[in-house]
Amino acid sequence: MTPIRMAQYGSRHGHALGKLLAMEMNPDVEVVGVFEPDPEVRQRRRAEGGMLRNVRWLDDKAQILDDPSIVAIASEGSNRESLEQTAQIVAAGKHVWYDKPAGEDWPRWQQVMAQAQAHNLYVQMGYMLRYHNGFRRLTNWAKSGLLGDIYSVRAHMSTWISPAQREVISEHRAGIFYDLAGHMLDQIVWLLGRPTRTTGYFYNHSGVVPDFADNTLGVLEYEKALAVVDIAAMEPRPMARRFEVYGSRGSAILLEPFEPGHTIRLCLEEADGGYRQGEQRIPYSAQSRQELYDLELQAFVAVLQGKQPPDRPASHELLVQETLLRTTGHWEG
Repeated sequence: MTPIRMAQYGSRHGHALGKLLAMEMNPDVEVVGVFEPDPEVRQRRRAEGGMLRNVRWLDDKAQILDDPSIVAIASEGSNRESLEQTAQIVAAGKHVWYDKPAGEDWPRWQQVMAQAQAHNLYVQMGYMLRYHNGFRRLTNWAKSGLLGDIYSVRAHMSTWISPAQREVISEHRAGIFYDLAGHMLDQIVWLLGRPTRTTGYFYNHSGVVPDFADNTLGVLEYEKALAVVDIAAMEPRPMARRFEVYGSRGSAILLEPFEPGHTIRLCLEEADGGYRQGEQRIPYSAQSRQELYDLELQAFVAVLQGKQPPDRPASHELLVQETLLRTTGHWEG
């Protein structure tokens, strides 16, 4: 098959360089170039060398938006920029590989997705843990009924970021939760659907950047379940990230750290699905962050080539963002 011509819009997202590397390494993709709208950032990137040494840096967004040979664009602007940039990509008739989160303007995001669907354009959000072997196995167990009726999900995805990074993210209400929680909400709403109510608790407890919510908690209420997501920005490294699912017939816990991860603790009331009664440790193959980016892109390209349906429907991409914005207070719904 002829490689799909792709470009990248923006370079300020935390995943931008990894996503660019994934495109450069994928044999089904031809990278046309990168447009970074900030001239100073663009110049700095050009001078960095390394994997960026052979990248074609473009000086005008028209070079990617108006080129009919470019089929898809990776949207890799900062959280402040990305929704408007994605709107421009969709308006130009391109498919989008869009890094999280999808902006603070819920009506605008709905409009962008509606326009994409009306023109048969595919928008895939950059939630790489969808392709994580541990999360995939846990999700399959939960959806198959192995764990029974799910009544509780607990997610811990803290990090450590510098004062400079905290300053940048501080412009967004809910701080580190707004930046990272989508990864966990993506998993939770895939399992449980739309919560009936959401509540967020967002505090600055370190005092490093007073306007930045660095210790946060989100609670999602369902008719017969509760889900909690806690994220802090000052956890000592290496971080102890963990994901837990509890059901009426069993529980499954991605033991920390789940990235790259290696083991799930599975506990069953009765033997089922080839697993014995009681507690057991189930190993799975660990993946690097770059390997997850590569799998994301492989799935995106396979959809564009007609080889598979999307791993998540558009309705799910909308639900994840709606849940994030409800929990952080950006949207009353």
